[in-house]
Amino acid sequence: MTRKVKAIVLTGNGTNCEMEMAHACKLAGADVVDIVHISELLYGEKRLADYSFLNLPGGFLDGDDLGSAKAGANRFLHARIAGSNEMLIEELLQFISEGKLILGVCNGFQLMVKLGLLPALDTNFTKQSSTLTFNDSGRFEDRWVYLKANFQSPCIFTKDIDVVYYPVRHGEGKFVPLNDSVLDQIEKKNLITFQYSTADGSITLDYPTNPNGAISAIAGLCNETGRLFGLMPHPEAYLHRTNHPRWTRENLPEEGQGLIIFRNAVNFIRGKEF
Repeated sequence: MTRKVKAIVLTGNGTNCEMEMAHACKLAGADVVDIVHISELLYGEKRLADYSFLNLPGGFLDGDDLGSAKAGANRFLHARIAGSNEMLIEELLQFISEGKLILGVCNGFQLMVKLGLLPALDTNFTKQSSTLTFNDSGRFEDRWVYLKANFQSPCIFTKDIDVVYYPVRHGEGKFVPLNDSVLDQIEKKNLITFQYSTADGSITLDYPTNPNGAISAIAGLCNETGRLFGLMPHPEAYLHRTNHPRWTRENLPEEGQGLIIFRNAVNFIRGKEF
């Protein structure tokens, strides 16, 4: 029997890409797509256990106070679900332990990194080992960039992807590991999923093709299972050819390159038992 795919898109407190992310899940074939406010989890009105695919959208979570998504990470780590003794982070870790999928885009990626979910070098999943900080340009970057996928990565979301073209829109997108040891582990375990590149797929550290100065041109990461994935560029912003900045001047496929990220997730879930 084909397994139903139930996707949850978490919103609230400054996120602004939840509609596009939910639309991407629907186009990819998810059977249920719910946009859920963070307060609904905190009050126990919705439970992560009812879903198989958690989406963390972009925006400015809590106004990026304390640094991008740091206040949101603190909420997950220290908030208790109303009417119970369970912490919100415990519910999230149970979701992960069951092999379910998490996708974080832009602010969602920042949240996953600040929580320690990525690159998740520590087995308890809540030890932060990297950060995403201010762009080298010293300003908000709103442009389209090329990304080269890592064929050796275990990431289930990037299956069959080579080079893609997605938009970025962030002020704190520069990936920085805690130290050289962390970067070495990330590279040896092939946790880098996407790197900023030129149109031909050559990895680049040069601005503006690398829009933020990310170390090793890192634009996206996964954990060792490949089921937790985050990236700074926005795949949900390129679902149809008319999303492309040159759609009137180029002969483009009807389907945008961002949809494959969500379709890979949906197809993976359909073939798994949780």
